[in-house]
Amino acid sequence: MTDAILEVFNLRKSFGPVLAVSDVSFSMKEGEIIGLLGPNGAGKTTVFYIIAGFLKPNSGSVRLNGVIINNLPMYRRAILGISYLPQESSIFRRMTVEENILAVLEVRSGLSSAARKEKAYSLMDEFGIVHLAKQPAYTLSGGERRRTEIARALAVEPKFLLLDEPFTGIDPIAIREIKSLIHNLSNKGIGILLTDHNVRDTLAITSRAYIISKGTIVANGQPQSIIENPLVRETYLGHDFEM
Repeated sequence: MTDAILEVFNLRKSFGPVLAVSDVSFSMKEGEIIGLLGPNGAGKTTVFYIIAGFLKPNSGSVRLNGVIINNLPMYRRAILGISYLPQESSIFRRMTVEENILAVLEVRSGLSSAARKEKAYSLMDEFGIVHLAKQPAYTLSGGERRRTEIARALAVEPKFLLLDEPFTGIDPIAIREIKSLIHNLSNKGIGILLTDHNVRDTLAITSRAYIISKGTIVANGQPQSIIENPLVRETYLGHDFEM
């Protein structure tokens, strides 16, 4: 069975006179962990929004297995295998952890109520949150909330998971847990595209990274080559950066 491929070609997006993304291209396969990094305002979130289906590009395309999906809404992309986890909290605060996951499973056709519940508990067990099943989401810690959000995102069984700032607002122990979860997802064949201001932890788990500045990809490669790139140090990492 051929691995799924997610590609973006020559993406360009402007907001009025402001060019947010200019000719951005990259591709990834199932099981890869790819970083999209850059300074504030570089265009990272805009690229994520375009891939997820929140925004349409002015030109260029998003392709899944060679098929252009520019005109598909977010829920259709999710059905095809692209799941997006935003930086902002996406859980329903007044619902329990169990209810949050079941709400997403409702969109999966062909599952009985019993099968949905079994799947929800399987996900909670995988992410170490079974003991929180009946707990309202607003009572969760940052790490517990993030694990719940990732479990929800996986309820649709994606081929690719877009993680926008997954390490934001959580403590170092929780960051280590999330990094381990990301590795486990990759080992299961899920492609991970992530962006985060925590450069060290992001580069530590990525096989490749793309650096975007002022809407344009200025460098790409394995983490060590990114760290050693003079332009990346000049415009983003700083000359004193060390892993």
